[in-house]
Order: sequence, then C-alpha cells, then structure tokens
Amino acid sequence: VSWAREMCIRDRKNIILPDGTFVNNLGIGTWYMGDNPNKKTEEIECIRYALDNGIKIIDTAEMYGSGNSERLIGEAIKNHDRSSIFLISKVLPSNAGRNRIFQACENSLKRLGTDYLDLYLLHWRGMYPFEETFECMEELKKVGKIRRWGVSNMDIEDMIEIQSTPYGKECQVNQVLYHLGSRGIEYSLKPFMDSKGIPTIAYCPLAQGGRLKEKLLKSISVKKIAEKYGITPIQTLLSFVLSQENMIAIPKASYVEHMKQNIECLNIHLDDEDLMLLNKEYPKPTKKLPLDIE
Repeated sequence: VSWAREMCIRDRKNIILPDGTFVNNLGIGTWYMGDNPNKKTEEIECIRYALDNGIKIIDTAEMYGSGNSERLIGEAIKNHDRSSIFLISKVLPSNAGRNRIFQACENSLKRLGTDYLDLYLLHWRGMYPFEETFECMEELKKVGKIRRWGVSNMDIEDMIEIQSTPYGKECQVNQVLYHLGSRGIEYSLKPFMDSKGIPTIAYCPLAQGGRLKEKLLKSISVKKIAEKYGITPIQTLLSFVLSQENMIAIPKASYVEHMKQNIECLNIHLDDEDLMLLNKEYPKPTKKLPLDIE
C-alpha cells in the first residue's frame, strides 16, 4: 500500500484511501441539487454525463433538500452499473446516535435506490460521542449497508481525538471546505491527515457565490493562468484544488456544459510557476485559522 500511495501522490489523479481503495480525485457535489423541480431533467442529465465520461464519485447527504438530492441521484443512477459508482452520503449529527443512525442510513439507501453506500460520513460533530457513532458505523459495515465511513467538517483537534478512539483508524476521509480563497486547512489539519494517509475531500472547491467568488474570478493571477492555458477562471480555481496532493474535489455542476468544463480540468496541469503566482496573491496560512464551513 505504501508503494501504491507514493504512486498516487505523484499521479494526483488517483487517491488511495486508508483501506487501500483507489478513487479518482474528481467527483460530483450535489448540494442544492434536487431542490428545484424545473431543473430536475438538466441535473439528471448532468450526473449521467459525468458517469458516462469517467467520473465515479457522487457526494450527497440526507440534509441536502431534506432528501431531495438523494432522490435525484437515485433516479440518475437507476440504469447505471452500481459497482462503477462510488456513492457518498452523510448522516446528520442529530441522527448519529445508536437510536437513529440505522434508520437514517436505511432511509438514505431507499432514496438512492441502492443496497449500500461506498462511504458514509458523519456530517459534522454533534452531541453523540464519537465512540458511539463509529461503533454503529462498524456495525453498518458488518451487515453490508456501507463499505466504509469517514467524517466531515472536522478540525485538527477532532481528527486527533478520532484517531484515539477504538475505531478511529477506520476513518477514511475528512470532507471540509477548501478552495484558493480558503486555505486554512493547509496549516495543520491537512498535514496531520496526510501523515495518517487520510485524504481530504474538498467541498465548494470553486468557492460559493457572493463577493469572495467574484474576487477570485477577477484575480490577476487567476486570469493570467486562465489566459496561459486557454481555460476559464473557474477551471483555474478547480485545477488549483486538483493540483493538491491527497485531495478529492467535488464541485457542483447543474448543467452539462459546466460538467464538461470540470472534467476537462483533469487534463490541465498547473506548473510550479503557476502555483507560485497563485501563492503570491493567495498565500498559504502562517497560523492556525478557524475551520471554514461556508
């Protein structure tokens, strides 16, 4: 596994999970997908296009649209080979105790129209002890409802604590917000996870809407790199995230054209000069920062 991990680090298109499973470094984020009935056809077409063009990872959660995202995905993957899809969903902290997690998982499976999840995440830390949630996750693994589990929105203190729990070494990923304008995890969280061989899943790798995203898209360095490669500023932002070691990006795309542009980024390789330019305008953190969640 250590040899394979080294090869993945050099490749970056392939990521290896702690249990030895290989996954690609680009997936589909589905936050807000399934919320608008008028966009349903286009969103389903978008997911199917991605699956038909080599994308395997689909990320969702029971929270997204109160299950609407899972239902949309269930419809989109209905006629696809399930074994070729790496399906991720998340359990709400309020459902992560022994009294609710098994039913919550069953509900997600039903909405998705599948017998199992490839990865089940604790969405963020709640009132239930890690030990209780992870013990239940292991039971879900034993009965085949999930293949593996991980966490989301956990900072370094949480990850250190998780590693010390009885089942902590079974944690496969931590999904956190990360993009060029939000690099706080690079100070201590990501280095710790990398040292344990735990990949980071970056949500909102293109930044969410609003002023920050507008600022990034108008950035001098981003524009310069976009012009250099004949790509869009959005593709530059995604290429930056895809250039990080041990990281999976899950951008959302509701339109096929956007999905095409995302997939094209797998063939864009930022060089050291590009990264230096981006680092100059958006430097790495020099101190511990609070974990961004939006």
